[in-house]
Amino acid sequence: MQLSTILRPSFVFSYLKLIRGVNLFLVALTQYLTAIFLIGNRESWLQILTDKGFFLMVSATVMITSAGYLINDYYDVKIDFVNKPKRVVVGKKLGRRWVIAGHTILNLTAIAFGFLLSIQIGLIMFGAAFLLWLYSNQLKRLPFVGNLSVALLTGTTLILVAEYFHDRAYIIACYAIFSAFITLIREIIKDMEDMKGDARFGCKTVPIVLGIAKTKWVLYFISLAFIISVFVLIQHISLVLPSILFITLILLNLSIAKADTVKAFGTLSTYCKIIMLLGVLSMIWI
Repeated sequence: MQLSTILRPSFVFSYLKLIRGVNLFLVALTQYLTAIFLIGNRESWLQILTDKGFFLMVSATVMITSAGYLINDYYDVKIDFVNKPKRVVVGKKLGRRWVIAGHTILNLTAIAFGFLLSIQIGLIMFGAAFLLWLYSNQLKRLPFVGNLSVALLTGTTLILVAEYFHDRAYIIACYAIFSAFITLIREIIKDMEDMKGDARFGCKTVPIVLGIAKTKWVLYFISLAFIISVFVLIQHISLVLPSILFITLILLNLSIAKADTVKAFGTLSTYCKIIMLLGVLSMIWI
């Protein structure tokens, strides 16, 4: 690898585009807010922000997530040329070997950080890295299995916080379930958005197997299970999160019912990100 190539602004920008900086910020923000508002008391925020071990764990989580985005775009380059040709980076602005190199370096560094903290965290990092590779290579082309894998991995980012501090496991598990559910909904919506390219290359996603109309009913059912689960688990602690979910999920499902274009499904995916952010911010009032 030539240093001059790595330092080129276009090279750096291409990597940043692939790893989805906004999503990575949300991952780190979620873990820090979880630690500040669900683990410590609010006066201890500075202690958490300066905790070097926790910073290593958050960094490792962000690296694993980044590596997941890289390997996903590496395997999906042909599909992305159909679904999002203007957003393709791999093979156009960044060589495939650079993507694999970045994926390998990020994963190895993150796993090393994990084992420095504890055997349990190291094993979780290793498992997450392997599952993200398996998802990109095989699972995402199967109905529901790939969606569920990503949902579980999203919930794991919160479980890591409980594992690091060994505290407040129940309330963190509730938020992990929230994160997993909204991610599951968003992943299925993204499959609806990407049907054209996925179908051309033999993927068997939920909307391809069931069709758009039946997939919407799957989303309605998941949304209902989502709100019931969160209400049952957390209503004795706070009604803030269930209330936010009830209102936003009604609005989301009304939008799902009307959506019938790629642009509309893309907008729904953004709505899911907003719901995720609102859920995370509700930690402030727990």
